[in-house]
Amino acid sequence: MTLCQLGQLTGYSTAQVSRYERGISPLTDVMVLRRFAAALGIPPQALGLSPEPGTRHSHPSSPTTAYPRLPAPRVSETTRADSGEDAMQRRQMLALTLTAAAAASTPVREAPLGDVLVGRLRDAMLGLHPATGTPSAPDLHGELARAAADAHTCRYSSLSVRLPRLLSAAHAAPDSPAAGGVLAQSYLLATRVLVKLEDQQLGWMAADRARQLAEVAGDPLAIAEAARQLAVLARRAGWNDQAMSIALCAADAPALRDAGPEGAAARGLLIQSAAYTAGRDRDQADMRKLTAEAAAIADELGGTRLRDCGGFSSATVQLHLVSAEDRAGDPSAAIAAANKLAPLALPTIERRARFHVDVATAYARWGRRDQCIDALLAAEHQAPEETHARPAVKTLISGLLVSGRTTPGLRGLAARAGVLTR
Repeated sequence: MTLCQLGQLTGYSTAQVSRYERGISPLTDVMVLRRFAAALGIPPQALGLSPEPGTRHSHPSSPTTAYPRLPAPRVSETTRADSGEDAMQRRQMLALTLTAAAAASTPVREAPLGDVLVGRLRDAMLGLHPATGTPSAPDLHGELARAAADAHTCRYSSLSVRLPRLLSAAHAAPDSPAAGGVLAQSYLLATRVLVKLEDQQLGWMAADRARQLAEVAGDPLAIAEAARQLAVLARRAGWNDQAMSIALCAADAPALRDAGPEGAAARGLLIQSAAYTAGRDRDQADMRKLTAEAAAIADELGGTRLRDCGGFSSATVQLHLVSAEDRAGDPSAAIAAANKLAPLALPTIERRARFHVDVATAYARWGRRDQCIDALLAAEHQAPEETHARPAVKTLISGLLVSGRTTPGLRGLAARAGVLTR
């Protein structure tokens, strides 16, 4: 069996199978072990796994969804075929790796929560999420509201169950404008989560699906939010000019200007995103000009709008200014902006945790180590599951561990976030 053949059976790329067999990616995720056990005909019990009821060789006995399978690669005939000896060596190596994982003295550990959430979203987007326990079509709107509440309160353990299930159910619902609207909003929510967990590839897929569904539904607010997420993804890819263009063109859409106060709030979010992009370009003058424009819209609206997008208000504009000033190269200005904002003025727990992480990032760049640790602990107090899952936080913690003395508070945070210490 070649790497390519095994990848087709398990749903992983050839490169990922290679990473598993070489030990670069650890074989500790229960879901991954089940897939390889099924593909190689290994009884789950041999790997320390319990058999799943209602399954055949660890695969559901009936199709999970009506999604079509992805087409086979068209370039396979141009690649060099593995020799029989290479294939045998790889199969033996993978079998040894699986056996070692099963025979380890410690039980197979659960994957980190962020990885679980990303993996389940990936499966739902590929039509591989189990159909069991999915909500009925009439309850889709209620389930969407509950998933959004999980995201705003940073309950990742609940969101990792609810959001993939919602995506699967909305895809399976009969074609209707209502189901299409729920699906667009579900993909927007998935995009925001994937951006935060730094999975760019899945983020692009989710954002593009959200954009297409929003355009079909003719929903100007959803179209604007999809554009904002695409701008964020473009910026993270280093395409700052394109990110700026996407955000500002979407902000000038006539349909958005005709959408009343909610449309104005969506414009403010897009302009706010463009301001952050200017900060990434170290264009402090343009960043502040665009931030002032977004702040003027927020002041005119008064109160918080668009809570489903994390909220738009004077407080959220100030929150973005904190990170934009830091990105523009002035962490002291970022801290000054943070000092003008009371975290409780932010509309959600997720935004308050974001505030503390942005403050920690600015302090780290400024060289204020103790204040950085205090801000990270404050973020953890607000939203422990999110703080432990975010790659940006793990990077900050890792940098603190190797850059100077450690404290009990820092070591405890590192342990809870799963950051290895020596």
